[in-house]
Order: sequence, then structure tokens, then C-alpha cells
Amino acid sequence: MMNIRTKNILYPACILAFLLTATTSCQQQKPDKIASPSENILTKEQLQNKIKGGWAGQTIGVVYGAPVEFKYQGSIIPDNQYIPWNEGYVKYWWDKKPGLFDDIYTDLNFVNAFEKYGIDVSMDSIAHHWASTSYHLAHANQASRYNILNGIMPPKSGYWKNNPHADDIDFQIESDFIGLMSPGMVNSATDIADRVGHIMNSGDGWYGGVYVSALYSLAFIMDNPEEIAAQAIKTIPEGTKFHECITDVINWHKQYPNDWKATWFELQKKWNMDVGCPKGVFLSFNIDAKINSAYATIGLLYGHGDFTKSIDIAARCGQDADCNPATVGGVLGVMLGYDSIPAFWLNPLKEIEPLNFEGTPMSLNKAYVLSYKHSLAMIQKAGGSIDGDKITIPFADPIPVAFEQNFENTYPVFRDRYDRSFTHELSYNFTGNGYVFYGNIIKTSKVDKYYVDRVSSRVGSEVFGLTEKDDPYVAQLDVFIDGAFDESIKMPMKATSRRLEPDWKYQLTEGKHNVTLKWVNPNPDYEIRINDIVIYSESQPQSNLPK
Repeated sequence: MMNIRTKNILYPACILAFLLTATTSCQQQKPDKIASPSENILTKEQLQNKIKGGWAGQTIGVVYGAPVEFKYQGSIIPDNQYIPWNEGYVKYWWDKKPGLFDDIYTDLNFVNAFEKYGIDVSMDSIAHHWASTSYHLAHANQASRYNILNGIMPPKSGYWKNNPHADDIDFQIESDFIGLMSPGMVNSATDIADRVGHIMNSGDGWYGGVYVSALYSLAFIMDNPEEIAAQAIKTIPEGTKFHECITDVINWHKQYPNDWKATWFELQKKWNMDVGCPKGVFLSFNIDAKINSAYATIGLLYGHGDFTKSIDIAARCGQDADCNPATVGGVLGVMLGYDSIPAFWLNPLKEIEPLNFEGTPMSLNKAYVLSYKHSLAMIQKAGGSIDGDKITIPFADPIPVAFEQNFENTYPVFRDRYDRSFTHELSYNFTGNGYVFYGNIIKTSKVDKYYVDRVSSRVGSEVFGLTEKDDPYVAQLDVFIDGAFDESIKMPMKATSRRLEPDWKYQLTEGKHNVTLKWVNPNPDYEIRINDIVIYSESQPQSNLPK
């Protein structure tokens, strides 16, 4: 049984203003007492305050990191790089880039599903609800939506052989709601994570969400980020890369207790390699769940419970620099409670609390209410009780989830900057045991300017010309490997149902291969653009330089 401290404590003064402004002290809301070694007690007010703090902290973190998201890939954001925050700032991003809030609205989509179908909702029901969403998705999320729309249901929809993005950060950034509805009940959280996370991820990508949901859950009953991280990682099986990566960060923090940058450099040397995401392999872009969860862990460990310091460190680790401070802000928001988040951060948020997020019927105010409702139901389901104002929460030690490891015996060895289009057929020779074609279908005759303007404001200009809002055209491709028919695939132009990569295949017999894509229904208004081709082998690449 872990040691859970229950005395009410005062944290040191929390820095209110970022870079040179005033400070305030923060009173953390802790359980009133331990009734027995296996349960904790919160008042209704404390539980509500912590749930609100989780949602608020997550949203604050994602907005704080907005201007530096993926601007620093493989480098620390220097201390002299000003990251703004001021009155009206949250509403500014709300109006400017609604897609920035994907961390929140994907979370809220699941809250809505649990409200609609109940806390015991099946994985299939969640998946169908998920696939019917109309907002922009990317990476593992969109790959899973495509799979589900084409009859590949979870857990196959998130399995790495069906989803090249399976190790990406997606579930990590939308698992917050799970911890918020499972206060202090970490194993209840991992049960929900199994039902939700395998929709879009597997292996390390799934573990990212399991770990984050555990962080949130434990923050209801623990007051020390070091203890929270140490207990949360116990939900991940030993022997996995994810467990090793986060454990490394915990150990490096002990080795360099006052220098988060030293830990960052150790992490960079050992773990900065994306083997799955076609956008990141052999490039500086890294959306892998391991390293981004590790950046969030650095923020928690080196921030020492200070809200400002913690989210700033998480953002300055770089890469997904809005999602990682969102995780840290949410966990600390639970630990401290909504009322103890410094007003400097909280006041700009209040402007959007009643507003519905894009593509959803959900606002933060609704999330506060529904997550509280769901948490009470989960507490009672787990054997806890509600007696007047007193809520008794059952507690159990974290139990590791199932062992999963993606891309075993599948190592990237070469990235071919192919940079060509085809309109009828593509034939490609390679040596290895797998490949991914990175590219997409493009409409060359006409682009819906209204749609492109909207999408570009959300996710950047890289999507220009790839998709249109309601274009019904669906390209059909037949795939042949070594002359034998392998599969038929569909490539819709419609944004919500698009396929992210034209084709991929892993764990072929090692050796020389040919893959041919034949466009069955070519249309002169369209072409399929192949930007890069990533080649895999069953063996790690070796240097050919002389010894």
C-alpha cells in the first residue's frame, strides 16, 4: 500500500505572473482523512473543485503552449523566448484557431458518450459515437475514424498494423476525462482506458493515455507530483519501452534534482526516435507518446507543485508544446483544486467557460457538471459511498495493464524523399520487411476556398489542396505486393473520412519486394501525391562507416 499523506498543507507561494509579476499562495485541497487503509474521504465541494481544476488546468495549458506548438522540434525552448499570457488571451485563441482545443473537445466527445450510453458503455458504442464526429482529426485519431468507417472496429482500429500512428500521442491527450471520472480509483481508470484507448492507439500510444489517466486519478488523493508519477507508472507493465522511458525520467530527476534541462538532454539522447508516425520518422518532428509523456513528467517533477513553473517547463521541452503543458496543468488543477489555480491563469479562462467547443454540444461548464456526475457513479460502482456531504472513495494499489509493444522487429532504415504524383499506377522496389507511403489524394482542378481557409486556420497550411469539405469523390486503389493482389483500399476526398496514408505493410519476409498501386477509377481532376516512402527492416540499421 502506498503512503498517502492526508494533512492539509500550504504550498510555497505560486508565481502568479509569468516573467516578473506578483505571487500568491496556493492552498491544496486534500482528502479530509484516511478512514481506513483502503479508502479516502472527500467532501462534495472538494470533489467538484478538483474536477473543475482538472478541466480548467488542461485548457489553460493547451492555450499557453499554442504559439510554440511544434515550433521547437528536438530543442529546448530557450528561457528568453517569451510565451505570452494576458487578459483576453484564451478568447483570442478560441476565435483565431478553434482546432487548437482538440485536446479538450475530443475529451468532451467521450464525456458525451458516457453521458449518453452510461458509464458501462461498450467499446463498440464508443467507437461508433467517435466515428460520427464532424470535427477535424489527425494522426491516430483520424486513422482510427477511417478504420471504423470502413468496418475495422476496435481494438483492430488502433492496432499498429492497421494504424501507422498507433504509438502517437492521440490517446494521451484525450484521456484526461478518464482520471476525472475515476477519482482516486486508478484501476477503474485503466479499465475505462482499455475501452477507449484501443479505439485509436495500441502499445506505447495506448500506454500514454493509461499513464495520464492514472496521473489524474491519483492527483485526487496525493499531494506530491513525485509520488503521483511514481505510482502512475506502475499501471504500465515493466519491460515495455514506455515504462522504461518514464522510469528513466524519474531516475534522472533524482540524479539532476535541480536541473530539468540535464534530464531533457538525457531523454533526448536515448529516446528521441519516432519509429511509427510517417510524418516523423527520420525527421525532427516527434509526436510519439513516450517522449511527450516524458516531457509532461519533467514538468510535474521539476515544477514541484507550482502551477506556473510546471506548465512552463512542460511547454519549454518542445515538440507537442501545447498538449504536454495541458496534461501538467490538468493534473495540478486536480491536485490543487480550481479555487487555488492562480487568478493570473484562471481569469482569462472564465471568458470561454460557458461556450460550446467547435463541433460539440459541450462547454467547460457542462464538463464540470457531467464529470462530477460520472465520478459519483464510478465511486458507487467501485464500492464507495455518498453519505450527505461525505464521499468515501475506495482505493487499491495500481495494477499493471496488459503487455503490448508495437513495431517489434520493425525498424525504419530509410526515408525516400519520393516527391512525385501518379494518376494511374505506381510501382516501387525496396529491400526490407515493410513500407509506408506518406502522401494523399489531391484535387487539382478546384479547391473549396472557404473550407481551406477554415482548415488552414486550425491545422496549418500543409493540408491545402488535400481535402474538401463535402467532395464525394473516393479513389479506389488495388495493391499488389510482389505481383500478388494484397488488398483494395479507398481514399475519400471528404475531410472527415479521409485515409491518412495511401498504403503501408509491415512484417513482410525480409528481402527484396515490389509494391504496385493501381488506381482503379482514375479521374483527371485528381492525383495522388506521394511525398515520402519509409522503408522498414527486421534488423536495426548499422553504420557503413569504416571502423
